[in-house]
Amino acid sequence: MSFAGTWQVYEQNNYDNFLRSVGLPEEIVKVAKDIKPVIEIQQNGDTFVVTSKTPNRTHSNTFVVGKESEIDLPNGKKIKVTVNLEGGKLVCKSDKFCHIQEIQESEMVETITVDSTSMTRKSKKI
Repeated sequence: MSFAGTWQVYEQNNYDNFLRSVGLPEEIVKVAKDIKPVIEIQQNGDTFVVTSKTPNRTHSNTFVVGKESEIDLPNGKKIKVTVNLEGGKLVCKSDKFCHIQEIQESEMVETITVDSTSMTRKSKKI
């Protein structure tokens, strides 16, 4: 199955601790922890545009597989990462950040790690 399409997040594990670990204030964590974003993924060859939509914010990251790119983190900071396709998984890495996206049956499963704090998120295509 392709990553391209529109995905509705329905489950997030350890999201509140993850948000705290990236430095978001507690008042934002309390609101954000229950929001389930819609993720749109567009793919044109090796170029991806990933857009996350919530009621209060929409943000996009663009990257090319195999090349260094700059992306935004949930706390608004920008970091340089390299995204590779490894065994059917999109693996986005920097020295302190790792985001792995994979398709498992009809779901997209994401594991996101910053420093030593990880979260997982599951989405269904809509």
